[in-house]
Amino acid sequence: MTGKITAVRASVGGSTKIACLGVVCLTLVACAGGGKRGVRPACPEPAKRSTDYIIGAGDSLEIFVWRNPDLTTNVPVRPDGRISIPLVEDMQAVGKTPTELARDIEAVFAEYLRTPKVNIIVATQGAANQIQVVGNVANPQSLPYRTGIKLLDVVVAVGGLDDFAAGNRAKIIRQVDGDSVECHVRVADLMRKGDLTQNIRIYPGDVLIVPAARF
Repeated sequence: MTGKITAVRASVGGSTKIACLGVVCLTLVACAGGGKRGVRPACPEPAKRSTDYIIGAGDSLEIFVWRNPDLTTNVPVRPDGRISIPLVEDMQAVGKTPTELARDIEAVFAEYLRTPKVNIIVATQGAANQIQVVGNVANPQSLPYRTGIKLLDVVVAVGGLDDFAAGNRAKIIRQVDGDSVECHVRVADLMRKGDLTQNIRIYPGDVLIVPAARF
């Protein structure tokens, strides 16, 4: 679009001000006000964590004790972060890797067994290690976390936005240093316009909320 810019110079209170008239001026003003696209959301990242899986509350653990099937069991991690299994009572599990927890259990079993060998598999992830997606998406659900997952991966996994979504008013709720922070993301721009500045990293425990459009 082309057009003329007409400048009107006026003196008000001893100072000179310039007012612009015409379609181009209005266009420039509109563009200046629409600077949200192309800007990466300000979303603090949680404390750096190991690339190894970290056990969280709500996880379900399969504990295998070699040559001792009576001690092999499946146990949930309680909300207080502990587990209880035969011969081991109230052991802290949250914050440890499966290997670290297995070695701690072996240390207790060593009082009763000769050279105990324990292996732990995470059967299911609890909310602390999942990504929650709620609101106006095709299939709201909890997704398992994996290293390097980004916002686009999450939105695609739930089938994208539904017909009533206000994708550019979406937000991520994240726990950072024990506090809950809110990050605004423009999911519609990411999905429909390819704005990769919105494709931020997602972390365990993040909650993506997509509200409905206002009619």
